[in-house]
Amino acid sequence: MPEPVQVVCPHCDTINRVPANRLTDVPRCGECRGPLFEGRPVPLSEARFRRHLSHSGIPLLVDFWASWCGPCRTMAPEFEAAARALEPRMRLAKLSTEEAPGLAAELRISGIPMLSLFAGGQEVARRAGAMPARQIVEWASRASAGA
Repeated sequence: MPEPVQVVCPHCDTINRVPANRLTDVPRCGECRGPLFEGRPVPLSEARFRRHLSHSGIPLLVDFWASWCGPCRTMAPEFEAAARALEPRMRLAKLSTEEAPGLAAELRISGIPMLSLFAGGQEVARRAGAMPARQIVEWASRASAGA
């Protein structure tokens, strides 16, 4: 039997254990019964980011952005399209640097939009600048393969 993977619920933040071979079977949260994957980025606060980062058994791809950033707004639908292509292999999330400036400083986010890929609780890759969905998918797939 395949080893279970921890997946944090995008709705209630409950930690779920899902057999790796069942990730594509539309798993639901054991607590709130919501789908664990919906093909769209999860909005995170600093506290939620830390929970997903420390308890996720799948890579976490975070788009650091701000509401005043034109390229961030341009990339938002592209990042959403990338979520549909990459889930459930990884969790895609958005984190506003305006709402979590301390975390942005801690992670040395100096330009936005900034994509950061985390695996095993550690940042493994980062890329600045707006990208189309295809490029996000290709970059994240290559980066996670090397993690």
